[in-house]
Amino acid sequence: MSGNRLSGSIPKELGACVKLQSLKINNNSFSGSLPGAIGNLAGLQIMLDVSNNKLSGVLPQQLGRLQMLEFLNLSHNQFSGSIPSSLASMVSLSTLDVSYNDLEGPVPIARLLQNASASWFLPNKGLCGNLPGLPPCYSTPIAAHKKGKILGLLLPIVLVMGFVIVAAIVVIILARKKRNPQESVTAEARDLFSVWNFDGRLAFDDIVRATEDFDDKYIIGTGGYGKVYKAQLQDGQLVAVKKLHQNEEELDDGRRFRSEMEILTQIRQRSIVKMYAFCSHPTYKFLVYDYIQQGSLHGILENQEGAKELDWTKRIALATDVAQAILYLHQECSPPIIHRDITSNNILLDTSFKGFVSDFGTARILKPDSSNWSALAGTYGYMAPELSYTSVVTEKCDVYSFGVVVLELVMGKHPRDLLDGSLSSWEEAMLVKDILDQRPTTPTTTEEKSLALLVNLAFSCLESSPQARPTMREAYQMLIQQPCSSPSPVPFSALTLQQAMHVDV
Repeated sequence: MSGNRLSGSIPKELGACVKLQSLKINNNSFSGSLPGAIGNLAGLQIMLDVSNNKLSGVLPQQLGRLQMLEFLNLSHNQFSGSIPSSLASMVSLSTLDVSYNDLEGPVPIARLLQNASASWFLPNKGLCGNLPGLPPCYSTPIAAHKKGKILGLLLPIVLVMGFVIVAAIVVIILARKKRNPQESVTAEARDLFSVWNFDGRLAFDDIVRATEDFDDKYIIGTGGYGKVYKAQLQDGQLVAVKKLHQNEEELDDGRRFRSEMEILTQIRQRSIVKMYAFCSHPTYKFLVYDYIQQGSLHGILENQEGAKELDWTKRIALATDVAQAILYLHQECSPPIIHRDITSNNILLDTSFKGFVSDFGTARILKPDSSNWSALAGTYGYMAPELSYTSVVTEKCDVYSFGVVVLELVMGKHPRDLLDGSLSSWEEAMLVKDILDQRPTTPTTTEEKSLALLVNLAFSCLESSPQARPTMREAYQMLIQQPCSSPSPVPFSALTLQQAMHVDV
């Protein structure tokens, strides 16, 4: 319900929606307090976002009941008092943004927020805590007469303990000199490790152990700015780990790592690869994803047996999976996200050939108060033609790339031979059946109608003018509609590419 003109108080009846997984009511004009009944939403797993409203009062302790919540955004309101100490018990919380309020007192840092950014807590009236950028917290001063009495009692103890502590420090320093310097780096990186939605089982040590400190024998691919490793955790769970290139100081690589980390911590969609965790440290920078067993669509299409098994029904369903993921990024994220690198290499398939969009290193968040100009990014052969003369990023760039992938699904290979020339200059006699991938079994009559729809959709997405291309919502709606049961005016065996551009399916 974000980005509307809703006003008044937040109804406490929302607390009855116990199966709700995500609640976004940000960018409205709600006022009053945040009802404690929000704490009844035990099913909230993804996000609670009430930012950019006019809410005030004290934050309810009941927020700590949201044990499965990953992202909590309370920023840009008028909340006062302290942050509830109950938030420290939220085992899945990875983001807590309370910036731009009137809060004061200590910040209760949960285990998973140990690498939190100070920007999540500033500006406020007087928050303090053990975070970079925040002042340390001091206890309430003891009255002068009590302080003197206590000091008199403690002085002998302090002197003895001081001697013991100094001796212990000397021993520790000597011992550390003998340690491998890498051990201290590993310990520090472990502290910066962030985990969510994985029942606390995932740990920095487990990742390093499973990959034998990122040995090359565990590499299963590359991911733009880094190498991808396969890791089997102690409980048997398989994960994919993308690690920034070793000893790389490339500014662009670091930017891509941060972009992917930032975006994937904000989104959850069933056709987008799930990120479990990240580690950001000068020595260790990596992201941990769900392991998608079959690898990329590009790899499947290059494999004869894999391409046969990826039959027409699976290919049509795969196009729908990808369209749904892009639609989510464009129209269900606020602000919208442009992927900018939709390719067959960045679409992963599981054992049932369900598709997952991956690699968000070049993704861009569209900001309403920005010109959205950007440096050229993407993969040649999938990039929209307008990017050769403009640097403005729009949703239609992803639509064009999606059109290329759809044709790739139909043809079983990249359609570069067709794209090298103008779409309108294709030979009128070129038949749709002549460009089909010959490795799957011959399509059924129903599949033929769906394939005609796919080709029609691909052509519309590949229009040279961005304005002429459909939105992803229109593309998705075309895919989920049922092809008409009446005979096509042109038999599929005689359908030309030119006719497919205009056939009514």
